Amino acid sequence: MDKLLDENTNINTGDVGGQVERQDKAPEDKQGKNFHRKPYYQRRRKFFRQSQQQEKAQFKKLSIVIPLFNEEESLNPLTNEIRKALKQIDISFEVVFVDDGSTDGSLKIIKDVCRQDRRFRYVSFRKNYGKSAALQTGFRNVTGDVVVTMDADLQDDPNEIPNLIKKLGEGFDLVSGWKKKRHDPFIKKQSSKFFNFVTRLMSGIKLHDFNCGLKAYRREVTDNIRVYGELHRYMPVLADWEGYSVSEIVVTHHQRRYGKTKFGISRFFKGFIDLITVIFSTRYIKRPMHFFGFFGALSFIIGLLVNGYLTIDWINGKPLSNRPMLFLGMLLIIVGVQLFSVGLLGEMLVKSSLNEEEYIIKDKG
Repeated sequence: MDKLLDENTNINTGDVGGQVERQDKAPEDKQGKNFHRKPYYQRRRKFFRQSQQQEKAQFKKLSIVIPLFNEEESLNPLTNEIRKALKQIDISFEVVFVDDGSTDGSLKIIKDVCRQDRRFRYVSFRKNYGKSAALQTGFRNVTGDVVVTMDADLQDDPNEIPNLIKKLGEGFDLVSGWKKKRHDPFIKKQSSKFFNFVTRLMSGIKLHDFNCGLKAYRREVTDNIRVYGELHRYMPVLADWEGYSVSEIVVTHHQRRYGKTKFGISRFFKGFIDLITVIFSTRYIKRPMHFFGFFGALSFIIGLLVNGYLTIDWINGKPLSNRPMLFLGMLLIIVGVQLFSVGLLGEMLVKSSLNEEEYIIKDKG
């Protein structure tokens, strides 16, 4: 298979800057006409032999997890590009496709690819469960000590994988891609900017692009973080709050060539609900009183101040029968007491369910 791929590839190597330039010839049909006038990716080669040796010493095997849903036209070009990109680094690899209940011919193409190359494997869902479920299943089926995730729509460039591994080798646990120059519709770009701004503000993590599909993880991260619902957007947040080091690099982003985006406006609103879920489940899951107690005490104090002000008016002879603020103050006091009680109940539940195995151990002497 690799020999057939190399026949259509013209490789020119130079010593200037340690760069490698590669020009792909488009495949031709029986009449000699080109199917594609342009290569799938504009190459970026900035790798040095010394860094490659370091990467080889640090990581023994690379696992690539690719969740997909109805991407039949992109799969063969994607697998070819992955093979070409990983020739740059001397590391064994595997690719795990996770078919999220595709209704087109994606599964058939995946099976053909895996039959021809044993480095490619697949898992197929009976129905569509979502990207988080696909990633979680992929993480449970990898064997490498470094894991890279990417989308199957050809917008993520496989030639960025060596860059991610190199950055990971500097000591980070998770490296996220930053699509600095995006090729997406205007609404998607602007909503993504706002989403990343709010996430950066609420999480305190200084990343530009939280939802980029192109990420590299040390195996320890994927083993200890559970992804469900729509929490795949917040993998850097989940990793950071578990004590792992997080960084990012600028990656190349391409226009979608086939199919249509799975992004909908509903996912934009769901993202912010998930952000609240992430904040609560990571920061306050072991200390619910800090969350419910704070808002409960705040509501109770505001209610007391409102009713205290009205009490002074009542002492001065002003009637309270037509004052809506009286009911507001009473409501705030009641809500404050309820939130405080929920916090106490949460603390009792946490204390009764504490388990030493829930803590992630970094090292032990």
